[in-house]
Amino acid sequence: MPEYFIFAEIIGITAFTISGFLVAIKNKLDILGILIASTLTALGGGIVRDAILSTPPFSFTALHPALTLTLTIFLIFALRLYKKDSIERGWIFVVSDTIGLVAFSITGALMAINADYNFFGIIILSFITAVGGGVARDIMINQVPAVLISDFYGSIAIIAALSLGVLNIFGAINELSIVAIALFSIILRLVAYKKEWHLPRLG
Repeated sequence: MPEYFIFAEIIGITAFTISGFLVAIKNKLDILGILIASTLTALGGGIVRDAILSTPPFSFTALHPALTLTLTIFLIFALRLYKKDSIERGWIFVVSDTIGLVAFSITGALMAINADYNFFGIIILSFITAVGGGVARDIMINQVPAVLISDFYGSIAIIAALSLGVLNIFGAINELSIVAIALFSIILRLVAYKKEWHLPRLG
């Protein structure tokens, strides 16, 4: 795996572990529920991605995923993030969830490009990698998946995937271009959240 893939994967796992943990706290799950929600959010999308690619799940063959997940959960407890007031905890969730979304959008797209998928395949694999863990978590706690009701959430994964697909055509995928896409996607998501931008809705 290229170094930038490993780096993006670690960032995504860290960020999604935090967001999954905070969702579990919000829904008043017990310790086991918190661990399951955090693990599903952090690793679920990547496992589905690897299953589609017919490759051994990265989470089960490399040390980074489990180690990152464990260390992040330990830091959450050590820093007592669950003790923050609801407003501060809400922003921690939004920021971490956004970073995880973008990081996994990028890893999914890169894996699809490496597998010679077409544009449609790049978008779908990126989308599934980015939202798969969150969807599994939300279904488990019996709530509507955020991707179906949160504007400019799944759209960010599509934008990131399209951007990487275009760069791939011109042979311009490198560390700098990946960082630029990541920063643009994160800023776009946070601005959209703050200004309450919405996609058009029927009815």
